Amino acid sequence: MKILGLIPARGGSKGIPNKNRKVLNGKPLLQYTIEAALCSKLLSRVVFSSEDETLIKLAKSMKVDVPFVRPSKFSKDNSGTLEVVQHAIKKLADEGETYDAVCLLQVTNPFRTSEFIDEAIKKFKTSGADTLLSVLKVPHEYNPHWTFKVSKSGHIKLATGENQIIKRRQDLPDAYHRDGAIYLIKTDTILKQNTLYGKTISYIESNPNRYINIDTAKDWDKAEEMVKNFSQ
Repeated sequence: MKILGLIPARGGSKGIPNKNRKVLNGKPLLQYTIEAALCSKLLSRVVFSSEDETLIKLAKSMKVDVPFVRPSKFSKDNSGTLEVVQHAIKKLADEGETYDAVCLLQVTNPFRTSEFIDEAIKKFKTSGADTLLSVLKVPHEYNPHWTFKVSKSGHIKLATGENQIIKRRQDLPDAYHRDGAIYLIKTDTILKQNTLYGKTISYIESNPNRYINIDTAKDWDKAEEMVKNFSQ
């Protein structure tokens, strides 16, 4: 199975100015993801997608392929990730490069390892699913069997639609949320079904000690503490 590693990063960022090239413990943020992707043994090719000349120049200095410049219409605040992935697939297909699947690696999740990427690919290949997502367990207090939504009458009822609440924490089934570190999607799912998720979704559980999604200044501060601990 040919799998494209795709690393998207745009120039603009409201929460943290120039976030994707901001230096985190001596390295630009995007370098963490580029290094992990390039060290993967199972990605067929790694490509960087951006509209920003500074980011492109920086990425090229890290020896990652930048075969095209992303159009600005796919780099706005309201641009969807699906559009970015579809653009990359089509641009590479125009050059005669086709792939069975795409491994989407977002720069804002910097601490996934190359080993974790390869572990996810192995599971994806054997799962037969349209998509594989990296996930983390939902804390029991937020488990869907213990969460409620407001009914039309103004009362609350279980979000699952069940009539009886599960009383004991030990009896709750595991629940997960996607963490954004890894998306593996079949190319046909992306192009023909027009989605990153497809009809069948497999999963791999991330290491919570290496997880962060950097969106705010507070997230950045936490990432700085984490990376210092990794190097000790």
